Amino acid sequence: MAIAKAERLMNLALCLLGTRRPLSKRELRGSIEAYMEAGNDESFNRMFERDKDDLRELGLVIETVENLDGETGYLARRDSNRLPPVSLDAEEAAALGLAAKVWQQARLAGAASGALQKLRAGGMPEAEDPYEGQHSAIEPRIPVHEAAFEPLMLACRDRRPVVFDYRKSTAARPETRQVEPWALECWRGHWYLAGYDRDRGAERVFRLSRITGKVRSRAAKYTAEVPDVVTVRETVASWAGESADRSALIRLRAGAGYPLRAKATAVREGGDGWDELEIPYGHGLDAWLVEFGPDVVVVGPADLRADVVDRLRAVAGA
Repeated sequence: MAIAKAERLMNLALCLLGTRRPLSKRELRGSIEAYMEAGNDESFNRMFERDKDDLRELGLVIETVENLDGETGYLARRDSNRLPPVSLDAEEAAALGLAAKVWQQARLAGAASGALQKLRAGGMPEAEDPYEGQHSAIEPRIPVHEAAFEPLMLACRDRRPVVFDYRKSTAARPETRQVEPWALECWRGHWYLAGYDRDRGAERVFRLSRITGKVRSRAAKYTAEVPDVVTVRETVASWAGESADRSALIRLRAGAGYPLRAKATAVREGGDGWDELEIPYGHGLDAWLVEFGPDVVVVGPADLRADVVDRLRAVAGA
């Protein structure tokens, strides 16, 4: 079956590339044996539409033209389907191969693999991979488990507003948010969406794991200007707790909270099964501390302690 389909796609591609005028479905059906053997018009139409979509997915530019009689024709002009030579050196090829591996756990894995195959077919050198067939501890990977990732990625790419239900860490129930998505960023293993919140009239950052239900896209234009990439990344970093202007003092159970220990500017052994840590205090630290549950006690400042207590009460009451 796979060989028959490949042969059918090849024949269709040759017909579309070899014609100087648009060919109608009727002419294509009379030129390709597999189409002639189709049982009826409905079966042929389904087969042809699938084949046409598959060729376009492979990169063939197929034009749809309507003639004077109102009949639709198809062709693939050679100048539209001729690519310049691929001129990548071994280091550039290796970088692309490494980038493709980053997405191997996400839905982008197929697209990344297909792009590499097309580049190699076009002359890109085959880079040596010392980790081929192995699972290296230092091999880059970006895990994507949230169902909201793909629709939000497409919405960011196509500049389409979205609507979704979002549950803040301090809220017992989710609420509907209308957002103009800007970019997705990954921080500390969590994905965040930066965008313009229409209801609040300001930029906001949303953690994908707190999005509940489906992400619905809207056919409307953006109402706010999209900032440059650097600004978006700084916004995500700030809301994810990466910027800090103060210091917090916490007690951490011995042998626990290694990510907190890695961030600490000072660590003192308590001798009672607890250690005292000084860590940078910025926006989002309260949400991070809550993740460590009973292994963390906030000593100060008072506003951070109050924020952590509020979050824990919200979780307990949810």
